[in-house]
Amino acid sequence: MLSVDAYRGRILEGVRELAPLELPLSSSHGCVLAADVTAPWPLPSFDNSSMDGYAVLSADVAAATPEDPIELAVIDDVPAGYRSTEVVRPGTAVRIMTGAPMPDGADAVVPVERTDGGTETVRIRQGADAGAFIRRAAEDVVAGETVLTKGTLIGARQMAILAAVGCGHVLVHPRPRIAVISTGSELVEPGQPLRHGLITDSNSYLLVAACREAGADAYRVGPIVDDNRAFLAAVEDQLHRCDLILTSGGVSMGAYDTVKEVLSTVGSVDFLKVAMNPGMPQGHGFVGEDEVPIITLPGNPVSSYVSFENFVRPAIRRMRGLVDLMRPETTAVCTSPLTSPAEKRQFARATFLPSGAVSPAGTGQGSHVLGGLASADALIVIPEGVTSVAAGETVTVIDLRGDR
Repeated sequence: MLSVDAYRGRILEGVRELAPLELPLSSSHGCVLAADVTAPWPLPSFDNSSMDGYAVLSADVAAATPEDPIELAVIDDVPAGYRSTEVVRPGTAVRIMTGAPMPDGADAVVPVERTDGGTETVRIRQGADAGAFIRRAAEDVVAGETVLTKGTLIGARQMAILAAVGCGHVLVHPRPRIAVISTGSELVEPGQPLRHGLITDSNSYLLVAACREAGADAYRVGPIVDDNRAFLAAVEDQLHRCDLILTSGGVSMGAYDTVKEVLSTVGSVDFLKVAMNPGMPQGHGFVGEDEVPIITLPGNPVSSYVSFENFVRPAIRRMRGLVDLMRPETTAVCTSPLTSPAEKRQFARATFLPSGAVSPAGTGQGSHVLGGLASADALIVIPEGVTSVAAGETVTVIDLRGDR
């Protein structure tokens, strides 16, 4: 059997970051920058008011108090998006809104809360020092400054700065397109009645959602019955439209393991055993003239999910152009005993407790136990050579809470 780390290494050797693509800013959310972004202009690009109020000469209002206010003539009214043509001189003020350019002559803004709010004349009840409530040009970003570097994941905050520096289009590594194919004649679509011996296809929904949470554009294909021609046709139909094919089921040693039978003769796909529990039977390789990567996962849903976390998610992140491929790991006290096969690395579903400890999730660690998987937000990692974990023992934990 191959170790988890060695098998992951093989998969990652076969995937590369996707070629850069220029996308509209509105379509770049969740993508990774393929080049540095510099500001063509400063931020702010002009001196402007940070408050609704009055642009004044600070010397005019230095002595203002609530008991003895200073009265000034209001010579203009400037909303955001407009610039005053008036010059503020002693004894005058310009009524100004937040974000509006500072008028010539003024060196401070008095917030409206410190005044009577007048429109022809204004009574100032508290002064403002020179520079008060003014956003200076370039105090945030200098023209020519790098605002985001290559490899940055574009989230909401990054979208804001890209828009602010005028990026209508952005050079990014696009989100990988992933086709998810579940196989098995026993599978039916959710919402359909179940006859004896049939089960609802949950794997494709699990894997599509996991792919999307990992930053890919994923879609379902199937479920596909255990028929070689049907499966081959489904794979060939996806080759021109995806960057990765992901299958579940049909990779063990059974008489109807369609995925293994077909892909062993088409393309270059290796099927092997990985020293892990759950998820021992695995496969990966390339199919089609363009050598589209394919990863084949076992059919039991927990095995499929644990395999996804260990092998597929890192591959997706590499294709996106990210450097940090793995989820964060931590240590925690395990509240209950666990056993593990000596020759395998076990990934036990668990739940974080308010205390920071972890408790095994569900009614057991079987690879079919979806209830425990649904409630889990962690995987306890029991390394090879360790056959048991005692209650109260500190363990290594993969944190599944959220994405990065």
